[in-house]
Parts: sequence; C-alpha cells; structure tokens
Amino acid sequence: MKKAAICFTSYGKEVINKLNKACMEHGIRPAEEYISAGLDIPLSDWSREMFEKGHALIFVGAAGIAVRAIAGCVKDKLTDPPVIVIDDMGRYVIPLLSGHAGGANKLAVTIAELIGAEAVITTSTDVHGVFSTDVFAKENHLNIRNRNGIGKVSAKAIEGKPVTISIKDYPPKEPVDVIVADETDLEYSLLLSPRKYTIGIGTRRDIDPAKAEGYILGILGDNNIVTDDIYAVCTIDIKQDEPAIRDFCDKYRLPLITFEASVLKRAEGDFASSDFVRQTVGVDNVCERAAMLGAGPGSRKVLPKQAGEGIALAIYERMV
Repeated sequence: MKKAAICFTSYGKEVINKLNKACMEHGIRPAEEYISAGLDIPLSDWSREMFEKGHALIFVGAAGIAVRAIAGCVKDKLTDPPVIVIDDMGRYVIPLLSGHAGGANKLAVTIAELIGAEAVITTSTDVHGVFSTDVFAKENHLNIRNRNGIGKVSAKAIEGKPVTISIKDYPPKEPVDVIVADETDLEYSLLLSPRKYTIGIGTRRDIDPAKAEGYILGILGDNNIVTDDIYAVCTIDIKQDEPAIRDFCDKYRLPLITFEASVLKRAEGDFASSDFVRQTVGVDNVCERAAMLGAGPGSRKVLPKQAGEGIALAIYERMV
C-alpha cells in the first residue's frame, strides 16, 4: 500500500525524512512526501484525493488537523484507508482510522519501530489483548458478511468470555459466535466467507491506471464478482511495480502474488498462447497461468483470457 505523508513544520519534515530513510534501509516502500505549504489545493481536497486512491495517510502534526482534514472523507470502517498521526517531534505514532481492517494499528507499530517512537493504540481488543474478528478476517482473506456482528463478538472477547468459531465442514450442535462458510442456516453472530477468486493480469508497460481500473471492474461486474470476493491479483514478477496493477491492489486492499516466468511455464492446463507475450516476458501466457497458480490446486477457470485497455485478464475460482 502506498503511503502519503504530509507535514506542516520543518520538524515534521525531519520526521518524514527519518521515516523514509529507515524504510529504505529495511527494504520498505518509503512514503510520498508532501508539504502543506506546497499544496495547490485545500488540505481537505488533498485528503480526499489520497482517500480515493486508497493510500495510507500519515499526518505529521496535530491530531486535530488530521481529523478536520479527513472529516468529509470517512465512509466505512471496512474500506476506509489507514490514517496515522505522528507528532512533529517524532515521539508518538497514533492510528486514527481503520486500525484493524485497514491495518493502521500494524502500520503504526511498524513506523514507531522505524523511527524510535511509541505507538499509541486505542482499539479495545488490542488494549485488552483479546481476539479481534476483523483482524482474523483480514489475515485469513475472509469477507465479513454482517458487520454488525463484529461488535457483538468483540464485546464478548473483551468481557473475557470464550469466543466460539466453526468451519463450514464442521457444523456445531449449538449457536456459535463466528462461522466461516459461504452460506449457512445455523445460528451465529458473525458470518465470514472465504474470498473465492483470483485475477490474473498481464499488461503493457505504463498503461493508464484509471482506464485499467475501469476495465477490470467492468469485467468483474459482467461476471457478477465484486472486489470483496477477490482473494488476490496475480501476475509475473517483472510486472509487480507496474503502476496500474499496484494502484488497483492498493485501492481495493488486494494482495499481489507474483511468479517468475519459469514458474508460470510449469503451470499445467489449457491456456491461450501468444508468441508476442513469449518474446516479451519469456512465457506464452501470463494472466491465465498466474490466476491458476494463485488459486491453487483444484481451481477452475471462470473467465479465459480477455484483452482490452492494454490488459490481458483471466479469472479463476479457488477450491475452498
């Protein structure tokens, strides 16, 4: 996920420089740096632009500035990007928004370790050190089907009561707190569904990210698939930094899985073949092969190779 850091004083700029230097030393993508005085649009408009791109926002300055800047952007705890505040002396790192689903808590801890600061975490499940349903869902690539159940299960965990979880193949004999299944007639507080699909993508170089996004979403819509159903985006390793792919994954919080050409060649199946693609990247097909490998054993092809807007795209369904 891209990080956009903005500061308001010379001290804040030093904090961003320190963070980015530490990121590069540890092989972490540094933050894009902005200085409020240099913005040619209001801070609230800048914040909205970063929100819409799905970037993690890092405000180096007062928490009140950050709150006012993002006030008109906040929509949904499960889709809003993470927002972090760091004081301009670099002593405290505070996740303001999307601590769990957006990963702000984890990002705050990472930033604090990089710059020698203290992460200030306020979410109840973290403070009490108990089970968090939205973290569990995020880490296991599960789609939260009824968000009202999050609070119910979290409250039970915070009160020190046992939280019960059932997997679809092992139906419980009594109501449980969390069920992992596509659909169920059983009683539960929270239903989590496995993300079923992988998207395989091959692209020309430097295609327009906005057009690429529109094309991908159009194909998904035509096949009655939403981004919450996507397990991962898959491609060849030499395309892992392609802006159109990275931007799409960042915006919709999708993992990117990449494969070397030699691995893609060994994939077994019925794939479209292109001499041009072979000569360009070393394997005759990227999208179908990558989608199949990302989906794993027993997967099935939902959509064969489609091409448009400089993109070749295929969809596979995982066996879950």
